[in-house]
Amino acid sequence: MSWLLFLDESGHDHKKAPYEVHGGFAIHARKLWPFILAVRNLEQSIFGANLREYGLEIKGGKLLRTRCFRWEKQQDRMDAALRRKHALNFLNNGKQKRRPRAEQFAAYGQACIAMAEGVIELLNSHDARIFAAIVPRHAKPSRRSPDMLRKDIVFLLERFFYFLEGNQEMGLLVMDVTQKRTDHQMVRCMERYFTLTQTGRQRTQWIVPVPLFVESDMAYGVQAADLCIYCLNWGWRLADQMTEPTRPEIEPFVRIMKKAFWHGDGYRDGKTFTTYGTFFVPDLYDAR
Repeated sequence: MSWLLFLDESGHDHKKAPYEVHGGFAIHARKLWPFILAVRNLEQSIFGANLREYGLEIKGGKLLRTRCFRWEKQQDRMDAALRRKHALNFLNNGKQKRRPRAEQFAAYGQACIAMAEGVIELLNSHDARIFAAIVPRHAKPSRRSPDMLRKDIVFLLERFFYFLEGNQEMGLLVMDVTQKRTDHQMVRCMERYFTLTQTGRQRTQWIVPVPLFVESDMAYGVQAADLCIYCLNWGWRLADQMTEPTRPEIEPFVRIMKKAFWHGDGYRDGKTFTTYGTFFVPDLYDAR
């Protein structure tokens, strides 16, 4: 059997997000379909509909945007049935370009936050493991060939390799489709890393070196990965290393996620050490 590492990125447009994050979560192949079914059922129980029908996705930038927290506080917490009714009316009013009523705004805000929390709880209950590389938002890569894999991605693959080796199982990389040119560039970088470097060739012992690309609006896994790294970008900090402010309302979601943070044994130069799947890379220059 194998593990699938669903990957996405956050903050790469260098606009509002405090950091640039690449990562997601790994889930065992036998638990992927139960996880997808559970997310689908959760979506129906909270919104009364599939968000894709309304042009929406289960992503951090949608579920946890500031306005959702503002709407959530406009009325007292509703019971599940009433919240679902008003949240569905909110979606239908938006689709029909009618302004929702106050209770519908509040229900939709509460539903978004409940959905985000529920997805993270499902990751925990399905034994998912979080992996993420975080770099400063304006970090510049070294002046090497554009076909060389970035340092933070190399470190991310290293952690995933250690995890797979510890479990003695293969791993697949599943990525969100972005732009064809960008995706082809990523494939070239990975191909060079896995075939032309000694370390990369070693990693193919457990990592299938060809990533799979899927449309995020069709893949709950990629959407859940987006939610994870959005929360890390806005709510997780390493003391004395990451100085950008958080959004305090996001921090509770990270606390729930921490159960899925991976740490284990790595090795280098004949020495074994403890390594972490979620980590900060101060800069992207290889010599550092």
